[in-house]
Amino acid sequence: MATVADVCGYLESFAPITLAEDWDNVGLLLGDRQTAVHKVMTCLTVTGNVVQEAIEQQVDMVVTHHPIPFKGVKKLSTDSSTGALLWNLASNGISVYSPHTAFDSARNGINQQLAVGLGLTEIRPLMPNQDSDDKRLQGLGTGRVGVCESTTLKEFASSVSAFLQIDGLHVVGDPQMQISRIGIGCGSAGEFIRPASRAGCHVLLTGEARFHTCLEAESLGIGMVLPGHYPSERFALESLAQQLGSEFSDLTVWASRSERDPLSWQAG
Repeated sequence: MATVADVCGYLESFAPITLAEDWDNVGLLLGDRQTAVHKVMTCLTVTGNVVQEAIEQQVDMVVTHHPIPFKGVKKLSTDSSTGALLWNLASNGISVYSPHTAFDSARNGINQQLAVGLGLTEIRPLMPNQDSDDKRLQGLGTGRVGVCESTTLKEFASSVSAFLQIDGLHVVGDPQMQISRIGIGCGSAGEFIRPASRAGCHVLLTGEARFHTCLEAESLGIGMVLPGHYPSERFALESLAQQLGSEFSDLTVWASRSERDPLSWQAG
């Protein structure tokens, strides 16, 4: 019978915690490592709907990309939205694990899956780890950069839409500009714009970015493709569920069926 510790051990082996950013809060965030696990549910973010689904389906462990709690918590009560979510999870014996930025940067993590899924070659970290003594981290780092056959920004954006199975996205730059070197940072990685410029990228693919970051990209002559935070990461939580199910044949694992993107596209 698998335990919380077994699932944690596997997650940490393929997305080492030491890969996470210093500001992040990753690993086992709620629960007892010795608890037996029968059902695991993955999700992008722990919300009220996700917690309700976990309780109704008698889940033992939730693997969420976005940490909860993220910042330090001084009180654990239902007086706050985060406290209420944690209280409901704990009251029902549901453990919570978050790989977050470790999963973003892992050898087969979200950024790598984006690069491979879009058919890029010569894939490498956008910002490599420097002087790491951990052999698991050698050759890894933050973000990804890769190469595709010369195409237009518009055509590349269409490829992103098709891969992520979305109806629309935002694009910064001339749709007809020729591109072949792509920078990638899932979620909200507008701060990658200057590293992408230094790496000779023609475009940066990230989920979302601030308005002034988009203006900065224009000034640097770099295109941006912005499919949304949720689409840029959620697909990988579905593949993670399949991965966990293959690794632990005695577990029932699925990606949350109630989770939805809070944003939607609407014609004017």
